[in-house]
Amino acid sequence: MFRDPLAVGRVVGDVLDPFTRSISLQVTYNNRDHVNNGCELKPSQVVNQPRVDIGGDDLRTFYTLVMVDPDAPSPSDPNLREYLHWLVTDIPATTAANFGQEVVCYESPRPSVGIHRFVFILFRQLGRQTVYAPGWRQNFNTRDFAELYNLGLPVAAVYFNCQRETGSGGRRRGQ
Repeated sequence: MFRDPLAVGRVVGDVLDPFTRSISLQVTYNNRDHVNNGCELKPSQVVNQPRVDIGGDDLRTFYTLVMVDPDAPSPSDPNLREYLHWLVTDIPATTAANFGQEVVCYESPRPSVGIHRFVFILFRQLGRQTVYAPGWRQNFNTRDFAELYNLGLPVAAVYFNCQRETGSGGRRRGQ
């Protein structure tokens, strides 16, 4: 029996309603660290904004990419859920996020307590310049945002886990 990794990781439920993936979404950090559902990435690996490649076939179709942390500030007390880390709109199909309009700049994950999930969600827009930035990052709600802009259910999503690196923050010897 197939278990959707987004459901296993409680991304479906905490952040999203069940949906059927219909577009390919590839997220890559540092040209080598591919995001697969549930993979573990260190904060030092996700400092710079990732490359996000989007599938699709109709160049007249535009997408919105949302990146949220549903576990802010801590998984046991996520009272800032969801924390908005990145928002890019007007991304043409078959291109990358850097072809879109960055309306909320990328903020690198820096979890301090526990293991956090960082979720990339892709929505199909009804048209260009139809999605706008929220006024704040904390207590963002992906479902409400999608409803506000008539985005419907997501067309793709992927997430990774991230936790604070041990030590004082610098590189440990021998690395």
